[in-house]
Amino acid sequence: MIKTLRAQGHVVGFMGDGINDVLAMKAADVGISVDTAVDVAKESADIILLEKSLLVLEDGIIEGRKVFGNIIKYIKMGASSNFGNMFSFIGSNFLVPFLPMAPIQLLVQNLLYDTSQIGIPLDHVDPEYLEKPRRWNIRSIRNFMIFIGPISSIFDYTTYFLMLYVYHCSAYGKPGMSAAENSHLERLFQTAWFVESVVTQTLIVHIIRTQRIPFIQSRASKTMIFTTVTVMAAAAWMPYSPVGRLIGLVPLPGTFFLWLALFAVSYSVLTHVVKTWFYRRFGTD
Repeated sequence: MIKTLRAQGHVVGFMGDGINDVLAMKAADVGISVDTAVDVAKESADIILLEKSLLVLEDGIIEGRKVFGNIIKYIKMGASSNFGNMFSFIGSNFLVPFLPMAPIQLLVQNLLYDTSQIGIPLDHVDPEYLEKPRRWNIRSIRNFMIFIGPISSIFDYTTYFLMLYVYHCSAYGKPGMSAAENSHLERLFQTAWFVESVVTQTLIVHIIRTQRIPFIQSRASKTMIFTTVTVMAAAAWMPYSPVGRLIGLVPLPGTFFLWLALFAVSYSVLTHVVKTWFYRRFGTD
């Protein structure tokens, strides 16, 4: 019976305390026993109850689903972000004659982005996600990465063209430009992409973390809100700080942050639209 139920896609638990229950406990997804059971039954069990109540299992199941949900969030965020950055780096080689971001800047960017995700283990999980057990689905993660990841590249390329043709970084290397002027244009371009990349990728965490409308139907935990807001503020502050100067960042024009706000809102809306379509097309995890 247990094997038949599992073959039909059900998640099956079996509780027993005797030797004759061992095979059934092994065949089930979750074997449950009690502390007064025979040794072989307790060794075969995944869960051993210390109290005479099954209610403790409900709490454990809910917490387990929350942990799994937050793990999937982190994987989707990291995979889609890195996938998008790959396209951005490849394209930049054809657009600018210098590195679009220095290695030390890239390392600091990754440090900030990873710091923003410290709050994920304490984040809320949507109630509908907890209604049924979820299975590891690498195909869903792959498809999510393919459809969501390149969206960030759209706004990375938009930032490239903004810096090249609005803030005149395209003048790099032209006759009459001094070495100092070329260096400033290179650093200005790198700083703009550094700030845009950190702010948009950190903000988008709030869009990816839920299948609902973010900020309205589903809000992140206070810890996650604090870490993401702090990281975005740090990224905007760094070009004007001693730390920023150490890694080659330079102050940005004030009007750049108006463009950045427009990019952040547009990126969030577009990602939510694609995300909603994705879940309707491919289903939830």
